[in-house]
Amino acid sequence: MENHSRDKGKATQTDNEDKDDLQSVLTLQRHLLMEAKTLDSDLDFAFQLQMQEAFSASLSVHHPSSSLDVTLSPPSDRGFDYVTLMLQDIERFEMERKDREESEEEMRRFRNDLNRSIYDQNFARYIMNVPEQEWNNYGDNYERPYDGNVVESQNEGFRVYVKGLVSEERIREMKVTVGGVGVAICDFWNNLVLELRKKLDGAEFITGEMAGVEAVIHGLNAALSLDLKRVTLFVDDFLVYQFITGRQQPGQSKLGTKVNEVSLLQKRFTYFQPSFAARNDMSFVFKLARDAIVSQITWPVETSNGKGLKETCMICFEDTDATQMFTVDGCFHRYCFSCMKQHVEVKLLNAMVASCPHEGCNTEVTIDSCGKFLDPKLVEIMSNRKKEASIAVSEKVYCAFPRCSALMSKSEVLQYTRTVMLVAEQSGARKCVKCHRFFCIYCKVPWHFDMTCIDYKRLNPHPAREDAMLNTLATKKRWRECIKCKHVIELGGGCYHITCRCGFEFCYTCGAEWRNKKPTCSCPIWDEPNIIHNRQRRQ
Repeated sequence: MENHSRDKGKATQTDNEDKDDLQSVLTLQRHLLMEAKTLDSDLDFAFQLQMQEAFSASLSVHHPSSSLDVTLSPPSDRGFDYVTLMLQDIERFEMERKDREESEEEMRRFRNDLNRSIYDQNFARYIMNVPEQEWNNYGDNYERPYDGNVVESQNEGFRVYVKGLVSEERIREMKVTVGGVGVAICDFWNNLVLELRKKLDGAEFITGEMAGVEAVIHGLNAALSLDLKRVTLFVDDFLVYQFITGRQQPGQSKLGTKVNEVSLLQKRFTYFQPSFAARNDMSFVFKLARDAIVSQITWPVETSNGKGLKETCMICFEDTDATQMFTVDGCFHRYCFSCMKQHVEVKLLNAMVASCPHEGCNTEVTIDSCGKFLDPKLVEIMSNRKKEASIAVSEKVYCAFPRCSALMSKSEVLQYTRTVMLVAEQSGARKCVKCHRFFCIYCKVPWHFDMTCIDYKRLNPHPAREDAMLNTLATKKRWRECIKCKHVIELGGGCYHITCRCGFEFCYTCGAEWRNKKPTCSCPIWDEPNIIHNRQRRQ
């Protein structure tokens, strides 16, 4: 431990001395160049004075009466200014050196925080394994502060998630191909340690597989910069997974060179295991790669609210404020609110599920995410429709309070009621998940706390006003109610054998059940006018 600390201190001291020497050399070089530039300027000025005096003397000899005051202008072309160029190179070098030092300092801070976190977690596990009796006797004396010198991360396993993307985008009137890389490093407990996003240069010459391999290279280099030695790499591109595992060879090409670079990086780890992950498990790193792409297709502009960013919508090709662009969850393609509003509304009006408008992308656009551009009432209606379609007919139940009427499944409302009433299943009482009021699942009325369903019906023989109006209308229109799910059905034509959407079969005339595709009543199966009317309508 002491030798490690001493070596680390010597290395830090040597690095600081090298930085001071480099800074001294750069300062001296800049000073000498500035002196040379000043001297060059003075010599040039002296030369111009001499030329002006000589020209004036020549005029006075040949034209004694002339009193012309001649001023020579500086030469228009004095050649290439190497001194200025060298000064610019020094400034650029110093800027790059400063950026590199800041990056290295940031990585050192990351490593220190990572080591501290791992140290604390290991110490916590150690404490958890201390016998109870020993902890009661000596627990107050357990103390092991982190000294900052132990590199614990070399013995821990980390997860490296990578994703590379190449996409054709539009910047104003021009189509461009841009690429991005997303990397996320997590510890063994899947806590985020580091995330980064970078653009891919020359994306127009990069395939999707090459972008994936580039992402692997960036991810492994980031892990090495943190001094990680044991990593599991996660990719969601099967071909990239085949390349890095050596199961498929890319051949002699630029891609092959990149795969060989991955192989060299693998050897720098004491443990390296590639893993093929599902797309859903990579959504956060997919977003990082997509953000890297978006950063390349936006540009700053002056707006009425100050400075902002503009982005071109791939549907209408209009330059839109970046804050008015909608990102599709899952694929992260972006379109303006106006285009997405039209796209989603058309799909909904045709009873279709809205998917991402990007060509070849089948990612579903969730209704709940469309609140930024759709009317809130429409969002609520469509959310309810989707929920209604997802619940089996026999499982559906609605809140008995007309002002609520929230849709729930029987299992959902029972589970919710059990949190406040242990005998919910036996009593028939249910608590609405929306308005939180109790109702009876059998009578479909507000909960009758002090009486049974039979007693309630005896004391309340007349249905509610809304139910009475529905019953009157049903009688007038000759609608029939399914005795199993209570769904009201209207016969438009055809025979009297009805199959409800819940699967229950019955006679439309009297409501008697059909069993094994046969009636249990003596009612006629059809009336000829209904059959003829139905046939004519089909024709």
